[in-house]
Amino acid sequence: MDTAAPLAPRPLYEEVAERLRQRIYSRELAPGDWVDELKIAEQLGISRTPLREALKVLAAEGLVTMKLRRGAYVTEVSERDLADVYHLLALLESDAVAVVAERASPDQVAALQALHTELEAAARPGQVNRERFFAINERFHMQVLAIADNRWRDQVVADLRKVMKLHRHNSLLKQGRIDESLAEHRAVMAAIAARDPQAARAQMQAHFDNGLEAAA
Repeated sequence: MDTAAPLAPRPLYEEVAERLRQRIYSRELAPGDWVDELKIAEQLGISRTPLREALKVLAAEGLVTMKLRRGAYVTEVSERDLADVYHLLALLESDAVAVVAERASPDQVAALQALHTELEAAARPGQVNRERFFAINERFHMQVLAIADNRWRDQVVADLRKVMKLHRHNSLLKQGRIDESLAEHRAVMAAIAARDPQAARAQMQAHFDNGLEAAA
């Protein structure tokens, strides 16, 4: 019999933090917006204590900025900040995809190909679904990281991607960017299928370079 203590429920502040993350990602709370604590606490039916704990979490992630005597604001990412984030993501994910090209099992490569096929479907001419494309794109990148299997890299990338999401709409709405991104993913998949780590690294680097140009 399993006598271990039952798992503790998720702390309220973590639930609140996730609700606020989604509001930020959906632009319900846009960069530069003031976070109205009283209004949000009332909407969620909670006190301001778990809300303030949630805001501390989001501040640590870079999604909100705490200003002395003024409260919390959704972070506005400068061009320099964005360039720094993309630079680090390019280094980390290029290294990860090189590992994948060299070491992934056939089943793991097949799983990546299945995600890429979903990505192609989301970008079908006349039926483009930007939100779905973005979600599948993120799943693809997360799967690459999972296969490469370095939890320290995963942790850093997860935090950087939260900041990158503040600008995701800018890049997606640029004319032709989805088609470009899809072509870049094809090149990454081709390098993985060819078991060519250096080509995979170079293609992922190019993917992030082009993504930064579109997001700027």
